[in-house]
Amino acid sequence: MTTLTYTPIEEIPKIRETLRATFKAGVTRPLAWRKHQLYQLARFAQNEADAICDALAKDLSKPRVEVLMTEVGAIVERATKSAEQLDAWAAAEHPDVPDWQKGWKPTLLKAPRGTVLLISPWNYPFILTFQPLIGAIAAGCCAVIKPSEAVPHLSQLIAELLPKYLDPSAYRVVNGGVPEATKLLELQWDHIFYTGNGRVARLIASAAAKYLTPLTLELGGKCPVLVDPAYDMNLAAKRILWGKCNNAGQICVAPDYILVLWTKQDEFIQGLKKAYKEFFPDGALGSPHFGSIVNEFHFNRLNSLLDRTKGQIITDVIEGRKDAARKRIEPTIVKNVQDGDSLLEEEIFGPILPIIPVDGLNEALAFINARPHPLVSYAFTEDPVVKQRLIDETQSGGIVFNDTFQQLSVNELPFAGVGESGYGYQVMKYTYDTFTQLRSSIDMPKEAEPFLELRYPPHGPEAVNALTGAAYLPIPRSTPNGR
Repeated sequence: MTTLTYTPIEEIPKIRETLRATFKAGVTRPLAWRKHQLYQLARFAQNEADAICDALAKDLSKPRVEVLMTEVGAIVERATKSAEQLDAWAAAEHPDVPDWQKGWKPTLLKAPRGTVLLISPWNYPFILTFQPLIGAIAAGCCAVIKPSEAVPHLSQLIAELLPKYLDPSAYRVVNGGVPEATKLLELQWDHIFYTGNGRVARLIASAAAKYLTPLTLELGGKCPVLVDPAYDMNLAAKRILWGKCNNAGQICVAPDYILVLWTKQDEFIQGLKKAYKEFFPDGALGSPHFGSIVNEFHFNRLNSLLDRTKGQIITDVIEGRKDAARKRIEPTIVKNVQDGDSLLEEEIFGPILPIIPVDGLNEALAFINARPHPLVSYAFTEDPVVKQRLIDETQSGGIVFNDTFQQLSVNELPFAGVGESGYGYQVMKYTYDTFTQLRSSIDMPKEAEPFLELRYPPHGPEAVNALTGAAYLPIPRSTPNGR
């Protein structure tokens, strides 16, 4: 275990002041400077890929291919593409306005929010640290990064290597635990971006409220998976199990529980067993393609959920074996789970997959809607009526049909929660927009003065008619059904 060097608490306010001075000096304003920092971030991810993979192998036993695919590669691609698209994103916009306002030159200016705080989690610690930073850099902000102390090898690596690539007068790393995070939250920031759980999010929101600091909260929740009885059970099971096995289920968009018709439950489980044997011929416990649980606390938490479940744990083919010394738990399937079970108490955040049998679509929708809004809802169905009912009758940050996890690879779609799963948007331009202030502007010409004369008191009848005309505009007829 590496020793993570914590940032001295007394240095934290000084770091913030250094960054604020850099921002006020205009260092981050030029687009060429921002592009260079973005390309440097891409170089950091690419050049140090081996060290990043080694660190995450030590922290999470995360497979190398998984790290390169979901963390390193994503940052290289998104940092590079953000630099390439930055000119278009940062260009002032000129909205279409009525002819009588065009001479005012109505303009939307893009301004950086200022000095921001980014707090990242342990489960996907590389991409979830640097994806928000990509947007902050692109927008022209300075940023303090607070990685998770639960992944000490990676957090130490970031602190040591990042200053070799990014301008340390604009981007700094603060490492530590609760005291260091508390000190950071005592300070005023121009935006806080937090990825993690709802309990900590409430503490951060309370601290931000003191300064009316805007927030982005990327949280989680129990992401449901509805499996239509008409869908191919083997294909659904394969795609669901793959989504669940990424990082041993320790991701906020992991399938959390399955809703399937009673009569299809066993067929679906057979599909899971078939896929499991394809993925892990010798089981997942010793497989280099399957990760470990992050620490002893979460290992014990997951075991407690299993110890208390009233569902039936499947033990053949998918055996659900454990290795406490290495903090490893194989994928574990639990059938016949009922409302009120331990596996439904909280987001599982691990390789346990409960199956809740239902009588039909209405019961499944009622089950989903009885719970806080998830980060994403999954459904395996080709039925357009079922799809539309899910869209119309449920709420979630995203909704994905006929796959899991893969939606994260679409750079053009925003990633966001709703309600308990968070608020605010990220990925590419959406992250840029998060850290950008739209400044509305007009530039009134002297030649407009004859037109403006009507607004000055006293107001005669002609001025009153002109100034109040909008109050008397005709309103089109309408009915509730549109007819």
